[in-house]
Amino acid sequence: MAEIIKPAIHISNLSFQYNENSGVYFNDFNLTIFEGERFGLFGPNGAGKSTLMSLMTGLIKPQTGSVDLFNQHITNKQSRTLFGYVPQDFSLYEELSPIENLTFFGAWAGLSKKEIQVRIHELLEILGLMDVKNKAVKTFSGGMKRRVNLAIGVIHKPKILFLDEPTVGVDIQTRHAIIEYLKQLNEAGMTLVYTSHQLTEAEDLCNRIALMDHGKILTCGEIATLLQTHNEENLESLFLHLTGKEYRN
Repeated sequence: MAEIIKPAIHISNLSFQYNENSGVYFNDFNLTIFEGERFGLFGPNGAGKSTLMSLMTGLIKPQTGSVDLFNQHITNKQSRTLFGYVPQDFSLYEELSPIENLTFFGAWAGLSKKEIQVRIHELLEILGLMDVKNKAVKTFSGGMKRRVNLAIGVIHKPKILFLDEPTVGVDIQTRHAIIEYLKQLNEAGMTLVYTSHQLTEAEDLCNRIALMDHGKILTCGEIATLLQTHNEENLESLFLHLTGKEYRN
């Protein structure tokens, strides 16, 4: 008997606009992301990727429709423990050390002192931060801050991890290490929802994607299938084919 794949995220008939003068940003928007996927959201500036991330994590509320995580409405307190979020802008305290940041965010996520200690040790080792564990984050390079940001997002072992440009501004070694760690998390059962302008990186990480523009999904599916359907060689050429080549603000 075939295994039934359950939705990790189900967005139904969602509508959203920032204010009454801005026009409708999303209108009757629907999307399902399944458990265990490495799902990518891509599109030009202004496509709605970051706004959609904010809607999926409950940071902003839709005017109509619903967002469910594992059948829990995003407004339910229980749903907040299901996901981790690694935003594009650093979400950490730069005057604190990695240990102090992780202790704070681990407690905020509801972990016990013992769980926090175990997770801090694991994450510092995995992400190469053990040697700087007691130094102020404000002294770190951008790549090191990205790793601390990632550690904060996964300290409570979420079922879903949202990643908004998780490797922006890092060197190639750090980017490779982060992507490999994300694959390990996914292999252990974590669902990934990822957005980036690094399309070659996306082809390496994601197994299904949605290309967006102006709050609408232009196409959605497995990368190989989409490339074959649109007769394109890679994700960059598909991106330009569907969203155009003109400048974006």
